[in-house]
Amino acid sequence: MTITLSVTDYDDLCHGWSWTMEDEELLAERVARIALGQAKHVGRVIDGLTTKSKRTTDEHVADAISKLAVDVNGDPYKRDGWIFQAISWIAAHQNRKDAILRAPHIRKADHGFDGLQIELSKDKSTVTSVMIFEDKATTNPRATIRDEVWPGIAALEAGERVTELTHDVTAMLEAYQSIMPVDVDDAVGEILWKEARTYRVSITVGDKHLTTNARKKLFSGYDSQAPGKFTRRRAETIHLPDMREWMKTFSVRVEAKIVEISSNV
Repeated sequence: MTITLSVTDYDDLCHGWSWTMEDEELLAERVARIALGQAKHVGRVIDGLTTKSKRTTDEHVADAISKLAVDVNGDPYKRDGWIFQAISWIAAHQNRKDAILRAPHIRKADHGFDGLQIELSKDKSTVTSVMIFEDKATTNPRATIRDEVWPGIAALEAGERVTELTHDVTAMLEAYQSIMPVDVDDAVGEILWKEARTYRVSITVGDKHLTTNARKKLFSGYDSQAPGKFTRRRAETIHLPDMREWMKTFSVRVEAKIVEISSNV
């Protein structure tokens, strides 16, 4: 695997995994393929399935590389955010079991949900919940969670963006009807109840948050924003000591992989 997922215990506050990168070269290749529009290929590889390499054109390469550019004013935030969303999707796919995972964003600064995952019952006959992702690449994890993530979750709990959630979940279920013949309308009706919405907050952390207790403090207040069973609240972290510099270096690796992939087809 490109990323090792280690279970992290935050008592009754929340639950989740910490990520450790095991193979950055392979991770760069998978992010490169996502940039090229080949997320389905990446998913099949993660699932251990055989798949053919996809054809790329010069236009694919140019468009994929453009996703790795910083803003005109030099700000790297949108680039870094997109890369982190791609990594988060890869980590989620490694851990999804039988859940339905929406394809990752292909555009920087997309204003939709960072990610969505529909959880299925053990026999795959019914839908039990929808997990909403909050992915944040930041050098200030606690302030970002407190000032950006918590208000977003509170808004969702209050019923905001429910039409957007209905639209996205319906589209995901309809795409899977051929292999999972559930009644889409009934399924959507069930999972849009608050109790069936779960959250997955994934965030970058630095050297100040190496211990489990330090990371737990980052998510203080989670249970107030999304009350109920702790299983509603996922918390995922990855340690990047110098996140901006790492993203800069990693984006160069991804660009090289985009060129390499196109030359091997």
